[in-house]
Amino acid sequence: MKKIEAIIRKTKFEEVKEALLSADIEWFSYYDVRGIGKARQGRIYRGVVYDTSSIERILISIVVRDKNVEKTVLAILQSAQSGEIGDGRIFIIPIEDAIRIRTGERGDIALYNAELEK
Repeated sequence: MKKIEAIIRKTKFEEVKEALLSADIEWFSYYDVRGIGKARQGRIYRGVVYDTSSIERILISIVVRDKNVEKTVLAILQSAQSGEIGDGRIFIIPIEDAIRIRTGERGDIALYNAELEK
């Protein structure tokens, strides 16, 4: 199992969400986050441009079985990419175990409903 964390532009969230759903990734968490990077966003307030030191992004967090890692990464890459600085990053992190609280199932089976795959 792997945890995939992707930091993407807020404007690309809907596209990424649809791409993940199309790749059969039906559950993920997302958070509004701020970070510091090379790209700077200027804010305009009453005609004055203010430079901000933090950049607003979305952090998507998904835990998938090993067989779904590549299609998940490709879905994010293809939908989040604009070709400009500030498109974001994808991190792939190993997961030791997963436990479904309701049933106590452990491992890959805790990530999906086996009844739906029959």
